[in-house]
Order: sequence, then C-alpha cells, then structure tokens
Amino acid sequence: MSDDALLEAVTRYTDAQSGDGPYLTPVKGVMILRSNREKQPSHLIFKPALCIVVQGAKWTVFGNERFYYRAGQALVVSVEMPAVGRVVEASRTEPFLGIVIEFDLAVMRDVLESLAATDGARQLPGANGESAHGVFVTDFDGPLADCALRLMRLLGTPQAIPMLYPSIMREICYWLLTGPRAADVAAIVLGNSHAHRVVSVIHSLRNRFAEAVRIEELALQAQMSPSAFHRQFKTLTSMTPLQYQKQLRLLEARRLMLTDAANAETAAFQVGYESASQFSREYARMFGAPPRRDVVTLRTAAG
Repeated sequence: MSDDALLEAVTRYTDAQSGDGPYLTPVKGVMILRSNREKQPSHLIFKPALCIVVQGAKWTVFGNERFYYRAGQALVVSVEMPAVGRVVEASRTEPFLGIVIEFDLAVMRDVLESLAATDGARQLPGANGESAHGVFVTDFDGPLADCALRLMRLLGTPQAIPMLYPSIMREICYWLLTGPRAADVAAIVLGNSHAHRVVSVIHSLRNRFAEAVRIEELALQAQMSPSAFHRQFKTLTSMTPLQYQKQLRLLEARRLMLTDAANAETAAFQVGYESASQFSREYARMFGAPPRRDVVTLRTAAG
C-alpha cells in the first residue's frame, strides 16, 4: 500500500466534513484530525491510542519530554495521561491530517495471550520486568498503514463496522505486539509486570486526584518500594506522580470554569487546592495566563 492511498482516503473523508477537525467517526474511539493552520498548544488527556500523522507534523509534550512526529510516523500512547500538543506543520493547501485510534486493551490482552499460546517457547514481550515507556514514536508503514487504509474505507460502510472493525483492531494489536517496541506495549497489559501495577495506581490517581496523596501509599498499592515506584512511574509517564496529579487538577479546574461557570476560587477548592493563590500561580504556569484571563480568552476564541 502506498502512502498516497491513505492520504487520498483521509483527504476525501475530511473534504466531506464541515469546519476544522477533529471529526468523530461511526467507529467508537476513532477520530480524524484536520487543521488548515498551525495551532496554539492545547492541553488534553490522552487515552491509550495510536496517533497517526498522514500529512503535516505535530509535537506532544508529556511531563518534561517532547515527542515530534510527522507524516509516516505515529505516536503510540499506552497509558492515560495529561499532555500538551501542537500542530506545527499545516496550511490550506497541505493541511495537517491525522487518525487517532484508541486501543481496546481487552483485545490487546487477548492477542498477547494468543501469542503466548502459539509460541510458548519464546518469552513474551515485556515479561522480563524491565521499565516500560508509556509513550514512543514509531514509523508507520507496511501492515499498520494497511490497517489504517482499510479502516478509512470502512467508514464509508457503517453497517459493516460492527463485523469488520474488531478484526482490524486485533490486527493493529498484533503488529504492535510483534514489532520493535513490543515490550513497551505489552508491559501495560501483563498482569504481573511493574508497568501494569503502576497503571493501576494511575487509574486510582485519576479517580482521587482531589485528595492528598503520599508516595509511600501509592508505592504500597503498586507493591514496590517508594524509590522503585517513583522511578517506574517517571519512566512510564515522563513525569512524577505529583506532577501527574497537579496536571489532572488544573485540567479539571479549567473544565469547571469553562463548562460549569465556576469561579477560580471554587474550582481550586473542588480539585483539592487549599490555597487559591497557589492555585492561580500553578494555573498560570501551566496555561500561560491567570485563571480568569485564560477562561475569557478561551470563551472569546470559541465564540
């Protein structure tokens, strides 16, 4: 399959939509991206997904680490975490085009178990307990690109999606679990791996981000020493547990002010801050402006 075929399919799909992307599709967890211009950085929470660049370029920052990826590459995210992303190469004649495919971790686990059953003599990727990376950039070509093309063609026949899409997702999982970064992907779903135990703590942090947490408590939940837990967490997410929690708090506070019309002080206390002034300082550091001014700017832009 040529890159031109995938580019043509995504272009055709986005030309038929109204406005700038992202566009939701009939496939749950699949989104098509299009931007006719470079964009300002945007803060969001990534779910485990394959983020393909078909045309243009983008960077995404997780913690203190920046990942740059362009046409022919994909960002693989295997852990839910906050990030900052920006489209850096786009124009009206050559817009940024991308495909986001959220992973089905149950399918990922099933494929991994099938690999173990068919090749039991070979050690499973990620089974050696080494630290896993929750984000990486990979070249996007060959069988994976063929899966993306078949997915784009499937969007034109919604009645076929329930029957055919599960096999495409299974194939995507297979190629990732047999590729050069298989260990980083597999460790997330291996029940006895360090990465899997850290992911369980991340899920807990997502649900309890407004509570005060101690590293010792999180490490105990992950069945690790505090130093080993801290190291594994940072390797997986490119940030410390407290940085992760802080970004979740600030993103939720921003949402409360934008969608629930909460004032800054109310939002601060709802997400766990005891000091409104500390909240304002950390908010401005993350978003580039104090809470009130940032919300006004966002509402003006949306309007």
